[in-house]
Amino acid sequence: MNIFLRILKYTLLQIRISHLLLKINKKCDLFIFFLGGEDLVFPMIIAKIFKKKVVVIFSGSSVHTLYYDNLVFGLKILTNINCTLCYKIVLYSERLIKEWNLERYQNKILIAQNHIVDLSNFRVETPLSERPPLIGYFGRLSKEKGIINFIQSLPILLQRLPELQVIIGGNGAQYQYIMTYIDENNLTDHVKIIGWVPHKDLPKYLNGLRLVVIPSYTEGLPNIMLEAMACGTPVLTTLVGAIPDVIQDGITGFIMTDNSPECIAENITRAIQSADLGNVGKNGEFFVQNNYSLEEVTKKWKWVVNDIRY
Repeated sequence: MNIFLRILKYTLLQIRISHLLLKINKKCDLFIFFLGGEDLVFPMIIAKIFKKKVVVIFSGSSVHTLYYDNLVFGLKILTNINCTLCYKIVLYSERLIKEWNLERYQNKILIAQNHIVDLSNFRVETPLSERPPLIGYFGRLSKEKGIINFIQSLPILLQRLPELQVIIGGNGAQYQYIMTYIDENNLTDHVKIIGWVPHKDLPKYLNGLRLVVIPSYTEGLPNIMLEAMACGTPVLTTLVGAIPDVIQDGITGFIMTDNSPECIAENITRAIQSADLGNVGKNGEFFVQNNYSLEEVTKKWKWVVNDIRY
């Protein structure tokens, strides 16, 4: 889709949301903008005209998600306008204030976790010691996720660990490049591309892996990381976004200093061959159980709601 059509569609979306706000305006004293709400400038202006408070809850950063997109500069402007006009901003980690360049809005920022793991579905079904030598990547197949770097690390990795198998779940702009690279580098016997995985099926896949790899250039706090940990599956990741709140190298997971193919291959080897791999899986499982259950996250949100109300 060309840039003009994308801008037109997004403008029409903002107009429709603004119209909805006008219809419910008299029934509300406060609006909460979530899931991309940091860019909804038209609805924000409507809310301000009618002197309504707006709380913007960042579920992620569109500016960072669309890091390589041609429209990223425009999104930065929209985000800055909304952050200036809103009443409060809610982030799920203090680290994101600097990561997402929100320092100037420090006085209106509240911190509350918004990631909840369904521990009834995401749990250990197969002990790590009984799983095959299989590692995986699950997520969008786009440049900012570091998937190209991961794919390019595989020839190096398989020289070191020739018994290793790799599964990739996801779809996106880099799908064709990945398929071509796998074919041209004779990786088809080791790498399986399964497309987008329905969320309900993720626990089954995660319980079959010895390691999940997250080689992203930018992240908030990846759901797949928390869900893998809940399944007792160790995670190897770059040190971006709020990930340092969760992963301590060699304790609750594994950290790589960058996402170059050489570094990814080196750290996958380190993790897979670690004598502490089983303990890391258990530590990660307990960490998620103690911090990301519905009960724990609800406790953290109570004080945020009280702060917004009063």
